[in-house]
Amino acid sequence: MARAVQPGAAVTVTVPASSANLGPGFDSVGLALDVRDEVSAVVRGDTLVVRSEGEGADEVPRDETHLVHRAMVAAWQHLGVEPPRGLELTCRGAIPHSRGLGSSASAIVAGASVAAALAGVDLGAPEGLAQVNDVASTLEGHPDNASASVYGGLTVSWADDVQPDRWRTTALTVHADLRPVVLVPEDRLATHEARAALPPEIGHADAARNAGRAALLTHALTHDPALLLPATRDWLHQEQRRIAYPVTMAMVDRLRRAGHAAVVSGAGPSVLVLATVSTADAVAATAREHAGWNVLQPQISATGVRVV
Repeated sequence: MARAVQPGAAVTVTVPASSANLGPGFDSVGLALDVRDEVSAVVRGDTLVVRSEGEGADEVPRDETHLVHRAMVAAWQHLGVEPPRGLELTCRGAIPHSRGLGSSASAIVAGASVAAALAGVDLGAPEGLAQVNDVASTLEGHPDNASASVYGGLTVSWADDVQPDRWRTTALTVHADLRPVVLVPEDRLATHEARAALPPEIGHADAARNAGRAALLTHALTHDPALLLPATRDWLHQEQRRIAYPVTMAMVDRLRRAGHAAVVSGAGPSVLVLATVSTADAVAATAREHAGWNVLQPQISATGVRVV
């Protein structure tokens, strides 16, 4: 049960990065990665003060349009709670911006979580996390990144059939051998630019092919990583957006020809390789031979948003 936000209240949360889609799981499948942003809030004073540190600190606004603050206001509205007059926010970023690693979703989840915690919502309870997930997924417009950042691990999400403003998520246990490798380019691409490249409709045959691979993807990720290469084939978005990130798609093609399950991470332009214990180091070494890529080997984050 939410309560009024009290003067002097303070909370800090950390939120993981995420990779969405994983090939055919467009707008529904997400994987949390253990690269974490941190947001602290203190209720005091009569104005909003925003401090930003780390990744993207020089690029984000320092007023009420800051994405974390916008998410806080949305969460308080959702909970029926009056926003406080004075608030101090400190945002510490580690997730690269505009690279397809869920930086905006993480900011939104952080803001919604901070607001909920300040209003007395228990983020250790399923209903508390569900409320954060609803706010974050609605503000994002799709649940894949947001749900992974809320719950951690591997998530599959969908819009509720009865309550369209609610989102449902199920968390799956990832196979123990799975090891992600992330290739982050120097170039950036805003999500709205990548989405603008998508056609409004696709053919029935392509939809059927994609449905089959999406079903196979959940099995490969949870039970049989040997099937990850065919399971990550996509017909909905990657080829359609090739013009938006040709260098990214060239790297995806190169890695897939070598037998690795490479996909565009989210809206791009980063590349995610779903490698295994026995192949991850070799994939990373191969990727480092190509200039212009920062190669990361993050752990899968088994936990989502955390109050610290």
